[in-house]
Amino acid sequence: MAVFRRLTFLVCVIALVTCFLLIFTIGPGPFATKLTSHVKQRSQLPKSLPRPGSCTCSKGSVLLKDRIPQDVYNELEQRRAKEFKEYKARQTSVLSKLLYALPNSPLQYPIQGVVVRPLIAALIPGLALHAGKRPSYKVSLKVSIGVLSTVGSGEGAVVKGVGERELRMESSNLEILNNLLANVSYTSTIYHINTGDLVSFQFEDHEAVFPITIKQSHIPVLWDTGADINSQVSITVKAFMRYSKVRVLVDSIRKFYPKIKIIIADDSLVKENITGENIEHYLMPPAQGFFAGRNLAVSQVTTKYFLWVDDDFLFTVNTQIEKFVEVMEANPDLDLLGGSVKGNRFYFSILHEEGDEAEGDCVYRKSGGKFHAIPGYPQCHVVSGVVNFFLARTDSVKKVGFDPLLRRVAHSEFFMDGLGSLMVATCDDRSAMYIDHQPKKGEPSSYMHFRHPGKEDDKFKLKHHYFKNHMKCVRYG
Repeated sequence: MAVFRRLTFLVCVIALVTCFLLIFTIGPGPFATKLTSHVKQRSQLPKSLPRPGSCTCSKGSVLLKDRIPQDVYNELEQRRAKEFKEYKARQTSVLSKLLYALPNSPLQYPIQGVVVRPLIAALIPGLALHAGKRPSYKVSLKVSIGVLSTVGSGEGAVVKGVGERELRMESSNLEILNNLLANVSYTSTIYHINTGDLVSFQFEDHEAVFPITIKQSHIPVLWDTGADINSQVSITVKAFMRYSKVRVLVDSIRKFYPKIKIIIADDSLVKENITGENIEHYLMPPAQGFFAGRNLAVSQVTTKYFLWVDDDFLFTVNTQIEKFVEVMEANPDLDLLGGSVKGNRFYFSILHEEGDEAEGDCVYRKSGGKFHAIPGYPQCHVVSGVVNFFLARTDSVKKVGFDPLLRRVAHSEFFMDGLGSLMVATCDDRSAMYIDHQPKKGEPSSYMHFRHPGKEDDKFKLKHHYFKNHMKCVRYG
């Protein structure tokens, strides 16, 4: 009986060792083929990310469609759907497609960073095949809006499809094949300044898909900052009917910055002249609004940065533009940096949740919301929006712009339009990044009529958000 048990144990050990060797033997075989098939079956992956569902409007949100008059709602909704479809077409490309790297692939390929210029041939780096011994090795590459080519030794290999969308190569020598792969180039066949193509790379049952970015190179636009603050920064102001306060502001600026350029956009009902050295005073049609004036003022800036101030602000010894510039120069990814107005830093975060294409998105502007400190400047934090006292990169703000349809109810709206385009921060440094505010007294009675807009302005803004920003709801918290 003991002998029988020993023989049974020996047979089991031999069987286990045999299975182990079959599983881990290098090279193809019937069992290995079944195992590979099993792995591929388990690796079935989704083709793309699911579309966003309906977003959740937080408590206290305004449902914007409820603010649209019923007699115009259906037509407005159709126009919005058409515009949003065109917007999505401009924002998405094949580069948005979700791609996966499958396990146990013998294919080597670049997963990121292949950028080519339109219509110009460029090598695809990193292509190679790593496979065990075969009688012959056959690979193919396919693209959609370009053509493929290769150069190198053609001896010992068959190459088909040079200059076409599908390139096929076969050789009994892996080294020769990899030499051909190392010299594969891609040329787009359409001119587009920012799009992409997907390359399908196949060997036997293995397929890898990777992106190529097609992008027209930019000609650099650099700003000569010169030797002093006057060549780095311009001060921009929107003026409306408060000339006495504008003059006080200008006098306070000149006390600390005698030569800095001041740009004033003025849409007052009755005009007065504002003159002085290095002052540019631009007159607008009456009551065009805050954002129209901002656009005009910023359009005339010729310096790398501009400092935005309201027409009733007041420079003090603690208004040090150089400190703003220092932080911005140390953090070149920042586009806009806010300070404090009479101790008030008013800043906010914007939480944006994508919704479905029919209803739109949900937006929450959270007052006092901030993200994290800026490296090296613990008193400064990244936010989404700031008060009307900020230093900004001129070219960054010009790309976003100010919506001139918003005349009097407008501030957060600029930062909503710039969400995802502008890196914004705020600094709590009252010794250097502070500006004072003039007393409220002395303002013309006609100005107060425009200063406090009626309900119609607010209604228009909400309707505008519904269409322009594709919003379902918005909350100001």
